[in-house]
Amino acid sequence: MPADNALTIRRFYDAFAALDGDTMAACYAEDATFDDEAFSLRGRREVGSMWKMLCGATRDKGADVWKLSYRDVQADATRGSAHWDAHYRFSSTGRIVDNHIDAAFTFTPEGLIATHRDRFDFWAWSRQALGTPGLLLGWTPMLRKKVRTTAATNLARWMTSKA
Repeated sequence: MPADNALTIRRFYDAFAALDGDTMAACYAEDATFDDEAFSLRGRREVGSMWKMLCGATRDKGADVWKLSYRDVQADATRGSAHWDAHYRFSSTGRIVDNHIDAAFTFTPEGLIATHRDRFDFWAWSRQALGTPGLLLGWTPMLRKKVRTTAATNLARWMTSKA
């Protein structure tokens, strides 16, 4: 019986709405990949750690404003997509962000996420999350690189602390 990949997507976002990083991580294949404007990750350990770190930061510093909704879930035997909206406090600055993300997935035959790509307007995100620096520099490769470097450093530090 083929996996219902739409159920995997719904399980993933229902867990995210509940800030349940463990369930989110369990949705990924062992050799999964994840890419967005801040992260390029390889393997369930890295991908799952990112979600656990982000969920923990939201619980610690922003649960009072956290809201996630999703819609337009579509999936077939190998691919899927969804749109999701997140309202949260960016832990590094304390600023409120409303981010709108389009997600694309591929799946293993067992119904686990093999690849996950999130796309969003980085400049719009950076204006909200970073304030004036994001407004002035959010369109530049320099700020994108800085955000990616900081995100990778934070994740590596978090993973080391949980080892």
